Amino acid sequence: MEGVITCFHTKCVSLPIRSLPLSRVSSLPRWRNSNFVSSSRSFPQRSLCVSASSSDTLVAGGSPKEDERQSKVSSKKEGDDDTTDLKVWMDKNGLPPCKVVLNERPAHDQKHKPIHYVAASEDLQKGDVAFSVPDSLVVTLERVLGNETIAELLTTNKLSELACLALYLMYEKKQGKKSVWYPYIRELDRQRGRGQLDAESPLLWSEAELDYLTGSPTKAEVLERAEGIKREYNELDTVWFMAGSLFQQYPFDIPTEAFSFEIFKQAFVAIQSCVVHLQNVGLARRFALVPLGPPLLAYCSNCKAMLTAVDGAVELVVDRPYKAGDPIVVWCGPQPNAKLLLNYGFVDEDNPYDRIIVEAALNTEDPQYQDKRMVAQRNGKLSQQIFQVRVGKEREAVQDMLPYLRLGYMSDPSEMQSVISSQGPVCPMSPCMERAVLDQLANYFMRRLAGYPTTPKEDDALLADPGLSPRKRVATRLVQLEKKILVACLTTTVDLLNQLPDSSISPCPAPYAPSLK
Repeated sequence: MEGVITCFHTKCVSLPIRSLPLSRVSSLPRWRNSNFVSSSRSFPQRSLCVSASSSDTLVAGGSPKEDERQSKVSSKKEGDDDTTDLKVWMDKNGLPPCKVVLNERPAHDQKHKPIHYVAASEDLQKGDVAFSVPDSLVVTLERVLGNETIAELLTTNKLSELACLALYLMYEKKQGKKSVWYPYIRELDRQRGRGQLDAESPLLWSEAELDYLTGSPTKAEVLERAEGIKREYNELDTVWFMAGSLFQQYPFDIPTEAFSFEIFKQAFVAIQSCVVHLQNVGLARRFALVPLGPPLLAYCSNCKAMLTAVDGAVELVVDRPYKAGDPIVVWCGPQPNAKLLLNYGFVDEDNPYDRIIVEAALNTEDPQYQDKRMVAQRNGKLSQQIFQVRVGKEREAVQDMLPYLRLGYMSDPSEMQSVISSQGPVCPMSPCMERAVLDQLANYFMRRLAGYPTTPKEDDALLADPGLSPRKRVATRLVQLEKKILVACLTTTVDLLNQLPDSSISPCPAPYAPSLK
């Protein structure tokens, strides 16, 4: 047996290095009742001490002509009575004095109203309470359903919390100004489903726009999530009849008659992008729509500030100093950029939690499959294993994959018995077998990189264009960051190939090689 390579441990034998160049592996339809069309008042260039909750909107935009018509309708309604003003509404409902203001910045599309965002109204120090929103201004399932038992029944068996919250605000919107939440809903509509980079979740993109994500697994995730939303829509009427007291106050048709699927999807995506996941609270309060929350309050991957439930309120304690006028950010949790784009419509270049997924599986037709499956389980792996490649940790991820792949390549029964009985940290592996493993891994990374229609240089050129649309910009940024991780993995694999002792050795045949996807 030539050479010794670690099996399910990280020890590696130092081997002579040879050179191997990298090139070698080379529209939402509008509400049917025009009386309920959102009519956001245009705010003068001033700061408001309050803002609305939410990150995306209940109405996220239809066709260009429809958007233009909607804009004209809204502009005609400018100057509505002060009861629709968001600040007046929040003050009237008990918002305590706050240390934030609501500012605005221009939208990419000048036909749309500017985007609101929460900024510091004065200099803040780490540990200051920026604001405290009373529960009377927070929407939770406890408020929607009035009963935690019903909330648990619905969200366990039929609908997600997001679907229930979306349905609630959809019915509230149909009541127009009669709804207590009218100013809040109007702010959601003003945001038009846009995240902090002026882009909506790709769940609201057209087919042509989804092509921006070609090569990225995110495209398939978007389609899968859309199917999930469709399944929830199909359950709405069942839930309606299951909970007889649910939404009895609304004199409208049952859900699927009151709202088309497209309208429900728009609302669902809007709620998905602005809902806050509160910690250490009951089931019926864990998902909350919090005024002054996202997207008015921007998400950030590398901060520690969180919206926190306290007695009778939800507050934000800042984790860093701010100057007056600075936008305030909160932590979005340990989410990779693909999830940030799918949920909130933005990508964070400095995201320390960014990652890609590599799926490996042992060959079930292998006569030694059961033995290999047992060895894999003994070492904390599954017969179908998902490897997470984290940004900046690509070398460690490749080293973690190699023992699993080597196991899959073994064909000699005596080798397999040696691995099964071995108590040591290493397992024997011939150089030709190691080359086969590394070749498969290198080819896999190259194949994934080839699936993207643009090169890194082309991505850079696109991002340098100030006129690039927000959707195209966030999609390009996402695929660019994915490629960087894949290139780092490929570089690591090539380095390991360069360390093999003899470049003339051909890869060993592997009749039952593991699969990679």
